[in-house]
Amino acid sequence: MTQIIVLPHPELCPDGTVIEASAGISVCDALLENDIEIEHACEKSCACTTCHVVVREGFASLQSAEEIEEDMLDKAWGLEPNSRLSCQAIVGSTPLVIEIPKYTINMVKEVKR
Repeated sequence: MTQIIVLPHPELCPDGTVIEASAGISVCDALLENDIEIEHACEKSCACTTCHVVVREGFASLQSAEEIEEDMLDKAWGLEPNSRLSCQAIVGSTPLVIEIPKYTINMVKEVKR
């Protein structure tokens, strides 16, 4: 299991948290499995930017983003050099520290009940 430290986010994780994730799953799936309801409007198909995260530590351990992810990231709010779409960033064996940006760009927000 790999440790992921999630920095505080005012709505999704107000106090921050530490979770354990299996290597080989996406950061998005790891967050969702631990009740951190990060948006993923395109259902994790790399077609939006709602699952954008900033990898504060451990960025270099992630596989490089593919061109489609890079193209989508250009549209993300608050883009930084160590930004990734969490649906595309695959957990390895190196611990990660991630920050979920305060805002996201979601052209069509659906509420699931």
